[in-house]
Amino acid sequence: MDSVIESDDLMSNTTPGKEFNIIWKSIVTVGGLGYSPIAPGTAGALGALLPAILILKFSGNPDLWLILMVVLTTILGIIGSNIAEKEWGKDPSKIVIDEAAGMWISLLFTGTSWFTIISGFVLFRFFDIFKPLGIRKAESIPGGTGVMVDDILAGVYANLVLQGLLYFVPELRSF
Repeated sequence: MDSVIESDDLMSNTTPGKEFNIIWKSIVTVGGLGYSPIAPGTAGALGALLPAILILKFSGNPDLWLILMVVLTTILGIIGSNIAEKEWGKDPSKIVIDEAAGMWISLLFTGTSWFTIISGFVLFRFFDIFKPLGIRKAESIPGGTGVMVDDILAGVYANLVLQGLLYFVPELRSF
């Protein structure tokens, strides 16, 4: 009985809204992957790759699921990044929900082969790290939208390169 009382006492001592902040921090850091001391963006992308692999390998309609995940993640990412930026500053490296959305975009309509999965990851990280073709400029968009847009563009560019490669060498879909 004492443990119940202690638990109730702990809840009454929390700041109103603190639970909300913990939830949003978990969302924008993709379950804490954004706290990785080394390459948090890569950690976030790898974290997003696991559910993508499961969906690509075991789902009857993987592209539909990836689209739904991108839409949901983008909405949550914009809202959550707006909240997180108030505490952490502009586009901190801890926010990696944008990597999840970009990673999943890079894999859309590319098939389910290991070649496309690995290539999608490598291409996405390339475009996300080096930020060519207007991606860097997209970072200047304010708030959560700016946080998400640069990685969405990186995912789109990665997908386009991968689609082109698969168009010219369709055999790669089977590796």
